[in-house]
Amino acid sequence: MKKLLNKVAIVTGAASGMGQATAHLFAHEGAKVVVSDRNKEAGEQTVQTIKQNGGEAIFVQTDVTKEEEIRALFDETVTQYGTLDILVNNAGIMDNMAAVGQVSDEMWYKVLEVNTSSVMRMTRKALPIFLNKKKGVIVNIASVGGFRGGNAGAAYTASKHAVIGLTKNTGYLYAKEGIRCNAIAPGATKTNIGESMQNLDPYGSAICRSGMSLLPRLGESEEIASAVLFLASEDSSFINGEVLVADGGQTAY
Repeated sequence: MKKLLNKVAIVTGAASGMGQATAHLFAHEGAKVVVSDRNKEAGEQTVQTIKQNGGEAIFVQTDVTKEEEIRALFDETVTQYGTLDILVNNAGIMDNMAAVGQVSDEMWYKVLEVNTSSVMRMTRKALPIFLNKKKGVIVNIASVGGFRGGNAGAAYTASKHAVIGLTKNTGYLYAKEGIRCNAIAPGATKTNIGESMQNLDPYGSAICRSGMSLLPRLGESEEIASAVLFLASEDSSFINGEVLVADGGQTAY
């Protein structure tokens, strides 16, 4: 039995990396997937691959920092599929590893907008749909940097701490409405998120990278997608407001 048969799911940042792997896996498990990303060419290719493999998906180009584009994403989802069952807030960027003494206002607000504010806005938009039918699932992609201090710079670290707090708050406050909200905290994973790092701060990056030798191994996007599937499916029906660490043992040190 497919775990997400006939469910409708939005996955942000789904044109590459963990989001793309999640979109593929969700479609394989029977979901109708709305692939959301800023990259139109890669997003449409993701949809094409899903369809070639017998799945169902559409692409909606979205900048998750823009309220009007979030609104258009949900409007198109409801127009095409009538509802929404699962929201995966995956879109995210890195900072330049700057510590608080070096971080610029521009970097701070850019990272917080993409990594944190978008999660709030996406969730806020999904809630009326979920509340109307007393059922819905939200999975946020946080990071092991959301409860540790040495994985990235001040902006990224603060943004992922905030995502974990928002996840717990949402899960608790809407539990009685049939809505579950959990997060995945991936460790170092093979994705292209590193491309968002520019002009690395020498002080912060030197210290953060000193811990890289402690990594057991890098994760694969498909491994994170499997964890997302678990939290999105009824296999985790009694799990709410939690953070599932998927880091190969990195934080066990």
